[in-house]
Amino acid sequence: MIDIRLIRENPELVKENIRKKFQDEKLPLVDEVLVLDEENRRAKTRGDELRSEKNKVSKEIGALMAQGKREEGEAAKERVKAINDEIEALEATEGEKSARIREIMLTIPQIMDDSVPIGKDDSENVERERFGEPIIPDYEVPYHVEIMERLSGVDMDSARDTSGNGFYYLVGDVARLHSAILSYARDFMIDKGYVYHIPPYMIRSNVVTGVMSFDEMENMMYKIEGEDLYLIGTSEHSMIGKFIDSITEEERLPLKLTSYSPCFRKEVGAHGIEERGLYRVHQFEKQEMVIICRPEESMGYYDELWKNTVEFFRSLEIPVRTLECCSGDLADLKVKSVDVEAFSPRQNKYFEVGSCSNLGDAQARRLQIRVRGEDGKLYLPHTLNNTVVAPPRMLIAFLENHLQEDGSVYIPEPLRMYMGGKAKIEVAK
Repeated sequence: MIDIRLIRENPELVKENIRKKFQDEKLPLVDEVLVLDEENRRAKTRGDELRSEKNKVSKEIGALMAQGKREEGEAAKERVKAINDEIEALEATEGEKSARIREIMLTIPQIMDDSVPIGKDDSENVERERFGEPIIPDYEVPYHVEIMERLSGVDMDSARDTSGNGFYYLVGDVARLHSAILSYARDFMIDKGYVYHIPPYMIRSNVVTGVMSFDEMENMMYKIEGEDLYLIGTSEHSMIGKFIDSITEEERLPLKLTSYSPCFRKEVGAHGIEERGLYRVHQFEKQEMVIICRPEESMGYYDELWKNTVEFFRSLEIPVRTLECCSGDLADLKVKSVDVEAFSPRQNKYFEVGSCSNLGDAQARRLQIRVRGEDGKLYLPHTLNNTVVAPPRMLIAFLENHLQEDGSVYIPEPLRMYMGGKAKIEVAK
């Protein structure tokens, strides 16, 4: 959510940002919020004038009555009543206008960084850099579910019976590999100086609307029936929510946090849910990283975050690339975003395994997260987040890149201590 003062001072900048995101249907909202804001400010000024007059007239009533000027005193009382009625009407109007202003402000997109490439949709995202040499073996790389089944590592059929499409049972060494990757990711981030958290897996609606857009909320979040609670789609939601209505001393910045959680997503939209496969599922686990920092430092930390993910995947010998989101693919709360994609030898292409985002002060403004500077003044910090790793999707890249010709799966050195010393997972007999 942008500062309404920016719309007052430079509405054309806001409109140009909307055009660059190819959301022309939102252009009238800028003019609407300007009119509502002006009307609201006039109403507040009028309300202040009336309250001042009311105080003055109220003081006069006692004096008039004491002087025996009953008729004038009663007239003054009627004036106070009329003032109260007008104030009440103004406050009702202000409330309606303020609600509409907030609704619009939650819809107008954040001002993008100048470096964001302009494009209509994800087909125009821009590859930035590749890390590691992709290798396609001279033997067949089967579909990832087939690899897991040969390792006796997955049961999709039973999961469909218990829960439906988009769920799975991981079994044996594949389940252990899943947990090993998360344990390694936890320690990897702790060694980087990030403070480890296990957050709540449910959050209230005011936190949800503070960390994401309405469209994202509708398409992602599971609502707990009869409760003001939602299952989180990523631990970033509860980690940023942790600071709602808070004031942090500037000397504590940056706050560098890493968190583990299960994640739950409806995955409503064009992609749907595959009957077989673990690429797009309703439930998964993730290690996340979050930074809260001074505004002038956020782009530096943005680079630190995506580089952490690249380093993590390369330490497990998985080739990756970075793909910058263009304007039309950039979520409305984001200033800048880059996806980290892993190489798939089976498909000879890259696919998303993580997303790094700088949200500027959007989440801080919505949640009233503030920092007290050295001069004692309060300001809004910037918030950033990035995926360290999110199995089971990451397992697809891992299994495809480390599949051996005999069907076994090679385990890189950093994971072996979490796998009981195993150097590979053997095909089930």
